[in-house]
Amino acid sequence: MDSPSASLRYGAAQQAKLRRLAQPLTGHRNDYDGLMELVGDARFVLLGEATHGTRDFYAARAAITERLINEKGFTAVAVEADWPDAYRVNRYVRGEDADADADAALDDFGRFPLWMWRNTEVREFVETLRAVNRSRAARDRVGFYGLDMYSLYRSVEWVLAYLEKMDPEEAKAAKARYACLESATGEPQYYGHEVRRGRRPSCREEAVEQLERLRQKAHIYLRHDGMEAEDEQFQAERNAHLVRNAEAYYRAMFTGWDNTWNLRDQHMAETLEALAEHLSRHGQQARIVVWEHNSHVGDARATAMSRRGEHNLGQLMRQRRGGDTVLVGFTTYSGTVTAAHDWDGPAWRRRVRPGLEGSVERIFHELEPERFYLPLRGQSADGLLTEPLLERAIGVIYRPETERLSHYFESRLGEQFDAVFHFDHTRALEPLDRTSEWERGDMPETYPFGV
Repeated sequence: MDSPSASLRYGAAQQAKLRRLAQPLTGHRNDYDGLMELVGDARFVLLGEATHGTRDFYAARAAITERLINEKGFTAVAVEADWPDAYRVNRYVRGEDADADADAALDDFGRFPLWMWRNTEVREFVETLRAVNRSRAARDRVGFYGLDMYSLYRSVEWVLAYLEKMDPEEAKAAKARYACLESATGEPQYYGHEVRRGRRPSCREEAVEQLERLRQKAHIYLRHDGMEAEDEQFQAERNAHLVRNAEAYYRAMFTGWDNTWNLRDQHMAETLEALAEHLSRHGQQARIVVWEHNSHVGDARATAMSRRGEHNLGQLMRQRRGGDTVLVGFTTYSGTVTAAHDWDGPAWRRRVRPGLEGSVERIFHELEPERFYLPLRGQSADGLLTEPLLERAIGVIYRPETERLSHYFESRLGEQFDAVFHFDHTRALEPLDRTSEWERGDMPETYPFGV
């Protein structure tokens, strides 16, 4: 059953309170003044998105991040992407790689969904970071890092490549340890499936051992001082850490022993904390901007996720860092989005249906300002957005034909986020790798049965 009408839950008085709080966005630089004030001295600002394919969200996050870098001293951007893929971009923006431009630096993003990071907004943002870094000393340059954990085999390659350069004998031992992960199909899911069926032993102990070996020998690999040596050792350790956690993740996909969502977000929290510690090693505390989906950024305790025993990055960072963390959500009512219909499917430019009755999106649509910033921290005393309402989440897949079931969940938005940006009508993200489906526009209503 759908939630009650938004108008029943939010009458004239409550709508008036929301209107007083909502700060219209005009397209000027000072649109984000309210957020800058809210951030204050916080070290972690997590910027969400209601979809993985909305151009307006990426553009706004880029503008906010640039101000955080220039005005608040933030020196790292951590995104919902795999560590090795993002690390190539990191080297490019820091001027440490031979890539000719951002397009080349983004080439390592080679798996589905390509458009999440290989798109025009990210390309422009990457070039902006590189330009910002040109006038900075190496120690002060802004970095670009990945928090996710899908790159099992790519991370194995990075660990082995590092050891072959630093310690050839240890590289041979590492290759022998990681041999148990080899997959006939090149897909890590195959490894998990084979373990589940008893066709191969678990590689858990080997993955753990390799991570420990890297940590034990770090002092040897760092005998040549310098930031570059420290960064290279850190990236190798992060890849070994990813291998350990990804092995557990893909095994859990088929055994059911652990909640894979929790394993993934726990990994992202561990990576973010390790990154903060690494970047703070010379005395000045690191400040990091995170780009992830609302479902990872918003506090899971304020959503239906908590009833399923799930936690997420936003919850973990609030619990660990308290007021040092600011959680920012993004919502949209209608427009277009870049998304697939099925996993590994082509990117389509799809129409986003208007927000359902009883949803946060419908309430925001009725506030009249087409775009606005809404501060939420400290507003719970007024009872604003503290009752369960529907909230939409579109990932890399969008199925409007089953939208209520596939894309809506209940949340208490006022507790989920410290602030929200609403864009009533939004545009689809423009991929660098355009497909004929994206060019053509929305798939026919009869898909997949059309003739």
